[in-house]
Amino acid sequence: MRLYPAIDLKDGQCVRLKLGDMDEATVYNTDPAAQAQSFERQGFSWLHVVDLNGAFAGQSVNGAAVESILEATSNPVQLGGGIRTLDHIEAWLDKGLARVILGTVAVRDPDLVRQACRRFPGRIAVGIDAKGGKVAVEGWAEASDLGVLELARKFEGAGVAAIIYTDIDRDGVLSGINWESTLALADAVAIPVIASGGLASMTDIVRMTMPDAARLEGAISGRALYDGRIDPDEALALLRDAGGSSQ
Repeated sequence: MRLYPAIDLKDGQCVRLKLGDMDEATVYNTDPAAQAQSFERQGFSWLHVVDLNGAFAGQSVNGAAVESILEATSNPVQLGGGIRTLDHIEAWLDKGLARVILGTVAVRDPDLVRQACRRFPGRIAVGIDAKGGKVAVEGWAEASDLGVLELARKFEGAGVAAIIYTDIDRDGVLSGINWESTLALADAVAIPVIASGGLASMTDIVRMTMPDAARLEGAISGRALYDGRIDPDEALALLRDAGGSSQ
């Protein structure tokens, strides 16, 4: 079980949004590269990065900040937000990303996701952001009629490395991960699932060590880490003691 620290980028800064609202952004660090280095020093071995402006614009906006992160850390980095074409995917992977996260394009053009998986095996993840059980797109600004399981099942056998499942109604408000929906998704597909949205405290970390959560690849933490609600040393030790990958 891996704990992914999150860096969400808005206007070149590390922020956290409340319920996905770009107008409800709290700035936590003006230097994304320094934040990446801090997470590495704390013992994390992966990094989850989102280009928030890019998610709305449909193209990379915080590219310079992402590149500074890649230069600053030796940890593998996964990036989502505004990545919509094969050329764009290839360009980012060539810059050193370990994994690209495809969200809106997974809804709009699932065949592109399958092509990307064939072309870049093991390096494509799908981001499924849900509100009220329905998938949201365009930086969460638009709702679709597609159900979470319906979308996830489109990629069974395609070679998707992971599904990153975010409950928008919980994101950034420290209300706890939606374990019921997340575990139901993990049960429904063979693709590894990463929980995202709402991780609030050490209670969620302890929940990650329970036997039924072992089928998840991990969980993403943002605000709770920045606010000090989760102690990195304690959290990583708990996960390590529970067995498997702890970072």
